[in-house]
Amino acid sequence: MRAALVGIDFGIGDFKASLEELALLARSAGADPITTITAKRNSPDPAHFVGSGKADEIGQACLAERIEIVIFNHALSPAQQRNLERKLNVRVVDRTSLILDIFAQRAQSHEGKLQVELAQLQHLATRLIRGWTHLERQKGGIGLRGPGETQLETDRRLIGERVKMLRARLAKLRKQHETQRRSRGRNQTFSVSLVGYTNAGKSTLFNTLTKAGVYVANQLFATLDTTSRRLYLGQETGNVVVSDTVGFVRELPHQLVAAFRATLEETIHADLLLHVVDGSSPVRMEQIEQVNEVLREIGADHIPQILVWNKIDAAGLEPGVERDEYDKISRVFISAHSGAGLDLLRDAIVEAAGTEPGTTHAYEQDGEDPGFAHDVQAGTAENIPNSTHVGPH
Repeated sequence: MRAALVGIDFGIGDFKASLEELALLARSAGADPITTITAKRNSPDPAHFVGSGKADEIGQACLAERIEIVIFNHALSPAQQRNLERKLNVRVVDRTSLILDIFAQRAQSHEGKLQVELAQLQHLATRLIRGWTHLERQKGGIGLRGPGETQLETDRRLIGERVKMLRARLAKLRKQHETQRRSRGRNQTFSVSLVGYTNAGKSTLFNTLTKAGVYVANQLFATLDTTSRRLYLGQETGNVVVSDTVGFVRELPHQLVAAFRATLEETIHADLLLHVVDGSSPVRMEQIEQVNEVLREIGADHIPQILVWNKIDAAGLEPGVERDEYDKISRVFISAHSGAGLDLLRDAIVEAAGTEPGTTHAYEQDGEDPGFAHDVQAGTAENIPNSTHVGPH
């Protein structure tokens, strides 16, 4: 689809990098960005987010470039989205809807699809209620009730029933994952989770370390489902469990953080986080902070973390290790693509596993870990509110 990208600079963060990421998100969703329209404002316009003058400019661009969809780099309220679609006569999508659409395309496992559908329904529920507001204002009395109220209540009930069913299914899957984790805990298996910004190279690193064959692509959110594999690190350390998780992104929609909470719970229960960073990205420090913000939100900020500076071949760096003031490894420089520095990363995991109190490993290289499924797919959601505020993360 021919798309127009719209970004408003409110003077917060790296505006240029945010627009570049929006273009990547749009391409990942299957859109073809034709033009980009920007503006500076102190605050959003209540009616059209961009103001009537800028909305007219967007409308003219849509006609001139034969635009089929307008994608905003922000979260729009239901009223703003509806007003813009009426004014522009094309479909309008905000950042939240765009990311939800990408997740819907990429979810492969049954559990991943359930989590995406749950997030989509929660997002739709706010649009449904606000969009039908005019039909709720029905006067009482015989013969004065319109069909709108019945339709609205029917849609609300159907969405509510579907959400309830999805939560029940995800709760059942959650119990299964908790059983697997308890089994691994009884066997005292050291657990490592790969976390990081989307497209930082987590899945490439995961495949290189474990020979797992997880799907890899140079696009945002190529991997949604959490996959775990055993990694043998020598006689002394034995097997460790390495998990690849969904990538993070700035302003990750609240619905997705909630729906994918148990996918991220593999991170919460890890003994060590390998925070994979795109060392060639000019906004890598901002991306690191975005990932740490989500880790704080899900309660994983207390877990020991090693920064894995990936793509050093593109950044012109050499393999190496940095230590902090306590002589613990804080950063490892590698290239998951070429394999440079991976021996240093393995040594760092061995060192971290050796310093973890109470961790022992008694598995042979080809032995079976009875409590570990070779493929631990995705997570589940719990305690998710019926409606979630749509807004910047």
